Amino acid sequence: MRGRMSDAPSYAAHVEIGEVMVGGTVSRVETSEHADYKAGDLVLSYSGWQDYALSDGKGLTKLDAKLGKPSYALGVLGMPGFTAYMGLLDIGQPQPGETVVVAAATGAVGSVVGQIAKIKGCRVVGIAGGADKCKYAVEELGFDACVDHRAADFPQQLAAACDKGIDVYFENVGGAVFSAVLPLLNLHARVPVCGLIANYNAAGKPEGPDHLPGLMGKLLVRRIKMQGFIIFDYYHRYQEFFKDMSGWLAAGKIKFREDIVDGLENAPQAFIGLLEGKNFGKLVIRVGDE
Repeated sequence: MRGRMSDAPSYAAHVEIGEVMVGGTVSRVETSEHADYKAGDLVLSYSGWQDYALSDGKGLTKLDAKLGKPSYALGVLGMPGFTAYMGLLDIGQPQPGETVVVAAATGAVGSVVGQIAKIKGCRVVGIAGGADKCKYAVEELGFDACVDHRAADFPQQLAAACDKGIDVYFENVGGAVFSAVLPLLNLHARVPVCGLIANYNAAGKPEGPDHLPGLMGKLLVRRIKMQGFIIFDYYHRYQEFFKDMSGWLAAGKIKFREDIVDGLENAPQAFIGLLEGKNFGKLVIRVGDE
């Protein structure tokens, strides 16, 4: 969403001034003249920031009426969970005993990345903002350690938590966090690049020294695989993800936290808070009652 507020070239069209802000939605059909949908059906769509939407049926996915939490279709069973699953397993390819590090560790994507890595037999170190989030990552999500990126000695704490280096780093933050991770990457490390939230509001080139030569040197010498991805590329594998994730949820192997804000009128301020790291879990705006 933040990227689409800019008219810079990207993988998706930007939102014009005056248009409805884009976003995934779970909606209940109020009335229908479409043969495949009836009043009361739950549907997943991309209707954006509005109370109601009209559809000709294209781009809708009918949801199971028995889905315990419809909002999960926007989270652990939707795009964030799918992103975590494909980025970690297809690009990161974690092996038992390896060290996996994930930034934004208690967010919608990061929390799932770490838990899948634990299921795959890895040692997992999270990076989060604040003591409460770090405590949650360890005590509730089962991470082996979690480091507060706001700490003055964050690079030193991260190095101590990753005493055998880092084999997989799931990148969704960038900035100073990546600078602390880079020296710790092992030979043949893999870095799935999902997002760079630390840089989304940047208006120009970063100040300070040019770190690009150091990065390129590290990628070469340690033969590191660093690959960006957009989940659109994996839609043909959604059923594979859904089967595994549904099973893990049912077995209690995956926990998922939501940060629910009531009222569409509160969406802009909640979104700004998200970019500042004020949310705790998957941020969801509840537009109407169940």
